[in-house]
Amino acid sequence: MKQENLILTKTYNFGLRILKLYLHLRKEKVDIGLCSQLLRSGTSIGANTEEAVGGSSRKDFINKLQIAYKEARERMYWLRLLSDSEILDQKLAESFITDCEEIIKILAAIINSSKAAKA
Repeated sequence: MKQENLILTKTYNFGLRILKLYLHLRKEKVDIGLCSQLLRSGTSIGANTEEAVGGSSRKDFINKLQIAYKEARERMYWLRLLSDSEILDQKLAESFITDCEEIIKILAAIINSSKAAKA
């Protein structure tokens, strides 16, 4: 039986939630630029994590995860902005922010352990 890859599952599910949020915000006529930034940063985390898993070397793996980490940090910015501007409901925003923080912590741990294993 194949073991589930926690970070791949979490980043995929989060990307799916972000896509649904994007569609909802567009229906609410929220600025397309703001929505697009949220969508881009929210879905690129999973894409870069998938690329990392298929990386050609440890260096490539770490590099792709560092990109995913940076995108997750950017996503936090957009989520806080949507929350603080009251475009996004506070409870919904907190749910997204909590998930994002968890993904950031997992990515940081994987990056740090991968770098330590390299030494």
